This record gives sequence, C-alpha cells and structure tokens, in this order.
Amino acid sequence: MPESRSTRISSLPSSLNSSLNPPQSSPATPLKSVPSTTSLSMPKPLSLLLLLHKPYPSLVKASFNMQAFYTQISPQPFGLVTCGYEGTCRLMEFLEKVNGFSSSLKGWLRISKAWRQIVKDSHRNQIKSQSLIPASETLPMGRIYHETYGCQMNVNDMEIVLSIMKKAGYSEVVEVPESAEIIFINTCAIRDNAEQKVWQRLNYFWFLKRHWKSNVAIGRSQSVHPPKVVVLGCMAERLKDKILDADKMVDVVCGPDAYRDLPRLLEEVDYGQKGINTLLSLEETYADISPVRISKNSVGAFVSVMRGCNNMCSFCIVPFTRGRERSRPVESIVREVAELWKEGVKEVTLLGQNVNSYNDDSGAEEEVESGADWKFSEGFSSTCKVKRMGQRFADLLDHLAVQFPEMRFRYTSPHPKDFPDELLYVMRDRYNICKSIHLPAQTGSTTVLERMRRGYSRGAYLDLVQKIRRIIPDVGLSSDFICGFCGETEEEHKDTVSLMKAVGYDMAYMFAYSMREKTHAHRNYIDDVPDAVKQRRLTELIAAFRESTGPCFDIQIGTTQLVLVEGPNKRAPDTELIGKSDRGHRVSFANLTVPDRDCYDGKRNPRVGDFVEVRISKSSRASLFGEALAITKLSSFYNSVSDEDVAYANTT
Repeated sequence: MPESRSTRISSLPSSLNSSLNPPQSSPATPLKSVPSTTSLSMPKPLSLLLLLHKPYPSLVKASFNMQAFYTQISPQPFGLVTCGYEGTCRLMEFLEKVNGFSSSLKGWLRISKAWRQIVKDSHRNQIKSQSLIPASETLPMGRIYHETYGCQMNVNDMEIVLSIMKKAGYSEVVEVPESAEIIFINTCAIRDNAEQKVWQRLNYFWFLKRHWKSNVAIGRSQSVHPPKVVVLGCMAERLKDKILDADKMVDVVCGPDAYRDLPRLLEEVDYGQKGINTLLSLEETYADISPVRISKNSVGAFVSVMRGCNNMCSFCIVPFTRGRERSRPVESIVREVAELWKEGVKEVTLLGQNVNSYNDDSGAEEEVESGADWKFSEGFSSTCKVKRMGQRFADLLDHLAVQFPEMRFRYTSPHPKDFPDELLYVMRDRYNICKSIHLPAQTGSTTVLERMRRGYSRGAYLDLVQKIRRIIPDVGLSSDFICGFCGETEEEHKDTVSLMKAVGYDMAYMFAYSMREKTHAHRNYIDDVPDAVKQRRLTELIAAFRESTGPCFDIQIGTTQLVLVEGPNKRAPDTELIGKSDRGHRVSFANLTVPDRDCYDGKRNPRVGDFVEVRISKSSRASLFGEALAITKLSSFYNSVSDEDVAYANTT
C-alpha cells in the first residue's frame, strides 16, 4: 500500500516539516496563486524545475547537508519527488523565504544532467499516476512561431527544424509571435542588409520576452510564459558570441548542422543556461528527416540534395557558415520526392549551396584526383580536390526524371564550373527537367573574377553560355552580380555592364558588395569602393538588365507554353489564374472553361496544380499573358509536341 503524503514527509527536518505540514490547529500557509492548468500542463513541470536553481543552495545556508536531506525525505533515491505536487509547492514557499546562493552548487547542478533527468522523469510519472489533470487537457510542449530570411535553402531548413520539433512533441505552429512560447528566426549572413533586418526583429522578440507580464495584461501577448527566442542558420554560426551577449535577447543559438540538438538546447534554457551549438559537420545532411512542409497547399516544394560549399570564393561567407560539401544518397532523395508526389506536389526544386557539384559517394571506395575523372565545364577550374567520385548531378536528375514522369524538376543554386556536357544533354533530353539555368557570373571582368577566386574568365563564361544555348535552344538564363567589389575600377564595372547586355538574362539578382568577416576578401583586400559609387554602379547595372531582358519575354509571343497553375492572379483574383512556364516565366490567363484532354470531350475550369496549355499573346517584359487552350498532362503535352515536330519534318 503506498504511503500517504503525511507519512512520506514525516521524516523531513522539523523546519521543513512545519512548512509542508502545518498543524491542523492553525490555518495552512496559503499556496502560491498559480492556476493548476498552467502549472500542471507543462511537460516538464516548472514547479519542480525551479527547485534545481534556488532551493538547494538555500538549504546549505539553512545548515542542511544535501545528501542527508535526500535521505531524510525518503529512503528512495532522489526522494524529493515523493512529496507530491502539493508538497512541492509548499516546499517552494518555504525555500523562497531562505536567502543565499551557492554558485558552486549551481555548477554542480548544471553538470548533473543524468540526475536531473531522473528527477524530471520521476515527477512526470507521478503526475501521470495521480491523474492530476486529464491528458486531453494538457497543453502542448510549446507553440512555435517561425520567420525565415535568405535563400530557399533556409526555407527548407526551417521545414527540417519543424519536423525535428514535431517529433520531440512541439507540434503546434502559430501565425504570430505574440502567441508563441518558442520563437525561431532563421537567418542569412550573405549581406549586411539581411542581418540588420534580423536584429530589428530580435529587438521586438526581446520586448515580448522582457515585458511579458505587461504584454499579457494588456492583451498584446497570449503565450503561457515568456517566449524562448532561438536564432538559427548562417548568422547564428557567424555571430554566435555577439548574439548571446546582446542583453539576454536570445536564449538559443543553433547552427545549420546542429538542428537535431534543438530539443536539448531548449531544455537547457529551463535550467537557466544559454543553449548553443554551432558545430559544423562533415556528414550531416538530414537525409533521414521528412521535412514538415510550410506551404501545405502549394504545388511546388524544395528538396535539399547537398549542403555546404568547397569553392571558397573570396567574397563569400557560405563555406564558413555552412561547412564543406556533402551530398545525400540518391535513395533518400527519391524517397522524399515520392512522398511529395503523394501529397500532390507537381514541381520540385532541388537545392544546394553548389547544387550541381552533387556527388553521392556513399558507394564509392577509391579516391580520385580532382580533374582525373571529375569533369568541369570547359575552361573552368577548382582548387578543391574530389576525394571519391560517385553519382553526379546529371545522374540524380536523370533518375528523378525517369521515375516521376509527371513531375517537373528545377534546381538552384549552381556554380558555372559544374556544367559538364552530360548534364546539359540530360536537361535537353528529359522533358520534365525545366529548361531554366541559373548561371551566376558575379562580374564581367576577368581581373575581378581572379580577385574573387571564381576559377574562370569572362571568355570562358561566354563560351559556356553559347554551348548551353546550342544544346538547349529554348533555355532561360538567370544570374547573380556584385557591384563594387574590392578594387573594382570603372573599366571593370563597364565589363560587367557589357556582359549583362551580351548575354540577355531572363532574371538577374544584383547587389552592392557587402564585406563579410572571415572571408578571404576580409583578410586580404580593402573594401575601398565608396558606397555612393557602389549604388551608382548598381543602378547602371539594373538599367542594363531591364534593357536587355525584354527580348527574352517578347520571343515567347505566339508560342504555346505549358503552365503549372499556382493560384489566382493577385491583380485579378476573381477572373485570372497565374502559373509558371518551363523557363520560369510568370504567365497569367483568364479563368475560363477549357477542354480537359484526359477526360475525352470533357470541359472544366483549370485548378491549382493543373498543367495548362497557354498561347502567349502579350509580354510586359517581366511576365507573360495568354489564352488557356486546354488542360493536359506533362507527358501528353511534350509527346504531342514531338509528334508535331515529326509531322513537320516529314512534309519538308
């Protein structure tokens, strides 16, 4: 027969006994006014966790020996928890009246992780056995709010984080930070502007945490307790010390390769510690984790196939925040894509910091010298050695295209050096690999390219552009450009402007140079181009892009494009739909009834996720507009196009 509460605490020292079990003749000391649904619903009850910070040092001041105290409470190890919940609350009241603190004991408690876990598990089991509250009324582990800045890789990383947290019991995601107990902010360190946005948001999250009581009182916040603020991603790795020292603004800092450790880091915060893990890995790819999709109704999804970068461009912080390159096994990628197909996804974008250097060497045994069998684009080079060569990016694309014939595939972001002929021919021959290539140039000057350590010249880049357009005639190109890199002269800037006009890109991402610490440029060069000059050159480059991109859109007029419907056109949501063509152009068209080629003579309005044949009639030099002809399948459209080509060839 289990002991009663009064029996269990009868062996306590008299000073504690009187506090926990006051004489019946006198009224009991009032317990703290804490709502039971708040106190008891925590998965790791804060009522007991608080004891790990304050009571034991106080007991020393009260002349108790820690080990003897446990023995007096109960003959069982760690018998403190046998006081029950009510006894624990009364013990807290008593201990709060005892002043004093011992840093040495605090340190002892910090390293006693195994002891803490035993105490927590025992307390949790007792709460469960006593059925203090029904399981259905238990609040979740904590509601999550998340924000993501930077590239698509960060979006995919957040989906991985949500999957890890869901497995740990944190399943509820809210739309606003004021309702969250945990706030994730996934950061980017590529440019200073992105970091400044993050600091602004951190200031607001600090306000929600620091003034939680008043925010709740006036209705601004609805969280159960002050939120824990977690910084993830590249900025976490680059500025971890600065972030943690920022006036208790952040509770956890976690780098891109340490997301599996997040549940433990959040747990450490319960003990008054800062959670930090920014270690980079040579192996982590999260291949076994199925991401929780953020845009559940979207017809497109991102799949990370590799992580890290070995290129060491002089301006780039990525190798220092993301680590060295490592690729997921092909089988794990196929498995994730198959899951997305079952969920209704029609287009997958393969992601990687240097995605086309993908190298699944999980089955490779022999080491090879860089350049021996590893083929680069003609005229391009790399200082990185490929130790083992496995399945390359062309192999992965071909495998996915064959296995999922009704799904479209894109990829980003590649490096120009990793476009061997095999990759270009796979893109040409597989109809469901989109004819769109991102080809970052960064600059049009060979001398600046040398300072950037890009591994190619202006001439080699232009030769690659010509080869791509020869093999894939209808390809659309996009690029990245940096204005005002260290030592850039006016002549070198003019080379970049002329390259922009010579190539004619469908899209370009252009930025003024922002020096990053730890990079080769930071250690060896001087950021000597004035900001005003950078901005002026950026303006000139944007003007050159706008002038040269028009023909890329105008040439589509009169053609029939296969458009994947993504949703209503925001400019005319009641009458128009919008989607993306194979080249990545935005195409809008009237939402009218059209034939459905897979339903024989049936007709209906296109829906999100449909592939629609659209005859292009107008171009705005940023998007296209046309007339919907029919709803079809991906394979049916390209088979019909091939048949038309054959028929035309036979008549000539």
